[in-house]
Amino acid sequence: MLASTTTRYVVVLISLFLLSAATVHAQHDLHRNTVREIARGQYGRAEKNLNRVVENPALLWSSLRGAYARAGETIERKGDRYVEFVLPENFFVQAMLAGSQGDAETALRHARSAVEAGLPFERLLAGPRCALAPLHRSPAFAEWAAEQDRMLIHGPMLGHITSDAASFWVRTAREAEVLIEVVKQGDAAIASGQGQTCAEEDFTAVVRIEGLEPDTEYNYRLAIDGQAIPVEGSSFQTYPAPGTPGQYLVAFGACAGYVAEHERMWETIQQHEPRALLLLGDNVYIDDPKHVMTQHYCYYRRHSQPQWRRLIAGRGVYAIWDDHDFGEDDSFGGPEIDVPSWKRPVWEVFRQNWNNPAYGGGQQQPGCWFDFYLGDVHFIMLDGRYYREEGGRQRKEVENPSMLGPVQLAWLKETLKHSRGTFKILASPVPWAPGTKGGPPGGLDTWDGFTGERDAIYDFLHEQDISGVALLSGDRHRSDARRITRDNGYDLYDLLSAGLTNYHTHPVVSTPGLLFGYNEKNSFALLHFDTQAEDPTLTYEIINIDNESIWSLDLTLSQLTNPK
Repeated sequence: MLASTTTRYVVVLISLFLLSAATVHAQHDLHRNTVREIARGQYGRAEKNLNRVVENPALLWSSLRGAYARAGETIERKGDRYVEFVLPENFFVQAMLAGSQGDAETALRHARSAVEAGLPFERLLAGPRCALAPLHRSPAFAEWAAEQDRMLIHGPMLGHITSDAASFWVRTAREAEVLIEVVKQGDAAIASGQGQTCAEEDFTAVVRIEGLEPDTEYNYRLAIDGQAIPVEGSSFQTYPAPGTPGQYLVAFGACAGYVAEHERMWETIQQHEPRALLLLGDNVYIDDPKHVMTQHYCYYRRHSQPQWRRLIAGRGVYAIWDDHDFGEDDSFGGPEIDVPSWKRPVWEVFRQNWNNPAYGGGQQQPGCWFDFYLGDVHFIMLDGRYYREEGGRQRKEVENPSMLGPVQLAWLKETLKHSRGTFKILASPVPWAPGTKGGPPGGLDTWDGFTGERDAIYDFLHEQDISGVALLSGDRHRSDARRITRDNGYDLYDLLSAGLTNYHTHPVVSTPGLLFGYNEKNSFALLHFDTQAEDPTLTYEIINIDNESIWSLDLTLSQLTNPK
């Protein structure tokens, strides 16, 4: 099928890429861009994108070679691989376009072609349902779906792991009862929990299981409506009790725009078997806060990838957002809860697609901030978008703007003040260190646009004599480490990693505090904690997509302590 259709579809994909390039925000995502047109009812433009013929196939490579080269990718045979990866998605978006116009017959034809080309059948069941509703109502599709017998669409994804509990997130094909059984040895379940997926929660459920033992390995089983569902990688380990010293490995990164040939990044991360995975924003690239269809499309595409599913099935996943999965490029939500009107719906979609311990202050104070412990390491995850005020990014004079908003800032101070962590890891979606994104106006999207609030946080650390704070950040498509010197208090370190799967990279900006920067290939970071050492240590290590260790930085608790 692929061999016979590759030549015919090369010209389609060339056109789609070229027409989409002008509207791409920080990510060459031709199909996401076409879905945005469908969501806006611009069917003619979407159809033109999908069907226009370009006579010169070399134009595709004149546009893409540079992106591959900047990402450190080899060029040889990349054209064939690119078409192979993109072809199933092209058929799927054509099915969405036909379904959105009520043409079930054409939608079914494209859906069959997509599956024949390698698309997981679960993608058709997931949706976006608003686009594929005519297809789902088709008797021919219903018969096909019955033959496939797929009840589990996405997940399981682990999250909110503690010393005695864990949460399991799943999405099902229809409303269903979900059973999770936890097994320690043999076949006998030692604990179980049930949940119900429902349409109001986009057919997701989170099953919480308690009564587990600290720092213990378990397997688990999944059943949906009484039917056992095999899960690859269905084992996990509870965390030690809060405050327990130990040796812990945590992975983190950001900027994971969908690039099919870079989805192998999730396999690279899994090889290191981290206890937790922190995602610091731009976890999918939506850039369409007003249309749920586009948001669903981007989340469903990622959650359907087999490499991703294997990774998230066996460790805690913790996610915050940044501009591209909250709003648009460099967006700010403003101080009001429901202004703009799209903020709460975007938050609901985010909440339905992750498995965090909390989501800001819940329905009364939406957001994505939360905290959790892994032994005696305290992770504090910040929301830098929902309540962000205009920080001068649009060349406006703004007096003392806030990134966090008063409620989150007060929560942050109380959380830091009462922390029991040997290390306190303060994770932001955007860089802390000055100059990391260059000068204004672009640089003002980082904490450089919110210097008053940043200084207030730093001053609070000094006033309260809070030791062991390390800063994490994302946003810049690279990995680097910077020292932040302060007049009062110990030096802080901004440890950045934000090039998980994107095509293009950002140059390393030289600043006085720059220790190292890397942007040759996609990368993530590992945090190695040893709090059993006489002087507890934290090591930041950059690993690229080919599993090569690039650079590391060792920090000790004594370095992160105010001098007496």
